[in-house]
Amino acid sequence: MTKLDLRKELKQFYAPSAKAVAVVDVPAFQFAMVDGAIEPGSEPGKSPAFSEALSALYGISYTLKFMSKLRAENPIDYSVMALEALWWVADGDFFNIEKKDNWLWRAMILQPDHITQAMFEEEKAQVRKKRGDTPSLAKLRLETFTEGLALQIMHIGPYADEPATVAKMDAFAAEHGYRKRGTHHEIYLGDPMRSDPAKLKTILRHPIEKIG
Repeated sequence: MTKLDLRKELKQFYAPSAKAVAVVDVPAFQFAMVDGAIEPGSEPGKSPAFSEALSALYGISYTLKFMSKLRAENPIDYSVMALEALWWVADGDFFNIEKKDNWLWRAMILQPDHITQAMFEEEKAQVRKKRGDTPSLAKLRLETFTEGLALQIMHIGPYADEPATVAKMDAFAAEHGYRKRGTHHEIYLGDPMRSDPAKLKTILRHPIEKIG
């Protein structure tokens, strides 16, 4: 059986330094993804729609992993990758992590290249059969996302402290002649329900472009 170590293969994108902002050129990856919006007055961690999306994403990701291991021809085992989310706001302004109004999101989990659209739809039907249909399952899709040139850094600590790390990214961008584009990107390497908040690890990433 072939075994993929995606975390090792993609270390450049999923194990950044916490000490310094880095510039990376993120290639096209395929993700299982669901789009949604934070309900008015709700926190991301307490949003019913976001929680339901995570259930759909983990459900399809683990079902695909087990199916991949059990294939009669060329079985492949791999670890399910971390949860990621893109964040932006409905009014078109840049996402402000401190202003929790009109937040829109895309929750996603990276899938290996050998996972095809046909495999995804087949296993999605299995998840629906086991768990019943939900709005998130209806929105669940396999799609390629190309981020391109971006800044990234590891944030260690509570989510509430992220603005200080984002400020480091903004200062780096200004110093090196970049400006932000696209959506704020977070990759969650820890479980907030189990981890010490002071040790929680979250990769912060934001697409950029050169000025001029």
